[in-house]
Amino acid sequence: MDSAISALMTQIEGIWLQIAAQAANMLLPSRLIQIAIILGCIALAWALNRLTAERMREWMRTLEGWPKWRLRALLVVNRRLMLIWFVVLIWSATWIMRSIHFFPSRTFLLALAASIALAWLLVVIVTRLVKNPALRSIVRWGLWIYVTLYHLGLVDGVSRSLDGLAFEMGEVRLSVLTLVKALVVIAVLFALARLVTQTSATQIRRNGNISPSMQVLAVKAMQLLLYGAAFFIGLRFVGVDLTGLAVLSGAIGVGLGFGLQKVVSNLVLGVIILLDKSIKPGDVISIGETFGWINSLGARYVSITTRDGREYLIPNEDLITGQVVNWSHSNDFVRLDITFGTAYGDDPHKVRAIAVAAAGAVPRVLGDPKAVCHITGFGDSSVDYILRFWITDPTGGLTNIRGNVYLALWDVFRENGISIPFPQREVRMLDVPASLPD
Repeated sequence: MDSAISALMTQIEGIWLQIAAQAANMLLPSRLIQIAIILGCIALAWALNRLTAERMREWMRTLEGWPKWRLRALLVVNRRLMLIWFVVLIWSATWIMRSIHFFPSRTFLLALAASIALAWLLVVIVTRLVKNPALRSIVRWGLWIYVTLYHLGLVDGVSRSLDGLAFEMGEVRLSVLTLVKALVVIAVLFALARLVTQTSATQIRRNGNISPSMQVLAVKAMQLLLYGAAFFIGLRFVGVDLTGLAVLSGAIGVGLGFGLQKVVSNLVLGVIILLDKSIKPGDVISIGETFGWINSLGARYVSITTRDGREYLIPNEDLITGQVVNWSHSNDFVRLDITFGTAYGDDPHKVRAIAVAAAGAVPRVLGDPKAVCHITGFGDSSVDYILRFWITDPTGGLTNIRGNVYLALWDVFRENGISIPFPQREVRMLDVPASLPD
């Protein structure tokens, strides 16, 4: 342990001496001039950014109808406008100085600053492929540090120092350098896995021969496979022994199996739902008091959006064990029934014909199968009917189409003199004798 610490201190001392030697060289007149030019480029880039950034944002607000990827690219440029101006200015200053002085030492710092700035800008562009903001920040800062150390010639020294900070247990040796490499490799592989997953998912969703349920299942299986492979390949790439990790993951799996039974149950049931195709995105279902259409199928729950805009997250277990009404499971035909009554003085044959014609004239009501109307009984004050009609778009709502049919019946009944009776009470005052017999 003491030898490792002494070796680490020796490496740090060597890096410090190298930095001190470079700092001493900065006091040369040619180096001071280059430092002044670099500072001037920074100040000028800041001023140009203040002048152009807001104007560019105002111009971007006028770009209606542009594709989103173009707008996102312009937004990235706007946010890094100062760095872009600095890259342009510092490279221009480098070329001008090289045309005046033919000695490379007179432009060494300028070329170094220009190379680092250009590398930083390229890192910003490349890391846009990482969609997760937290992961993107980690990858970006890691690459910024690496390219800076690379251009300063400090990669080998820093690598030896990080490799000296290690934890050893038997034959296992885990250093800070190994952890850094693992994080970098896994981050890159995760970004590639995400890119491949998104591209493949788009192609799968465009394939009309695959049912929506199987599309969701295929996308989720691909995500699990690619991300899992990226994680284990990344660990194996940096030399991590996966044997001990397998034993540890087995122990963790047993613990999670007991502690997260409900979660695991919902995950498994979610796969079963996708396989048996009982429900799929876009279906209209009723479960308990909830009626709406399926927005998405999650790993643990199903998202249902109702007509009033509320989104319910129903656990997969409730869909498997409970009674679910799927209005569009095998076909899109949905039959709706409404009841009404007319007065006894109205001809029932005429009422039935008028009711069928009124229902058929309402939008969304199908002409085939045709609406039907039947007498269901003779009530206390009316002849009772049931009107049945069909629709194929339950996602458009059920209450509204019933209301439209009722309104159509109201209009045609008034036009044809058919009355809708309602209960009435008549109070009669009887003559009461002035005196009652004893």
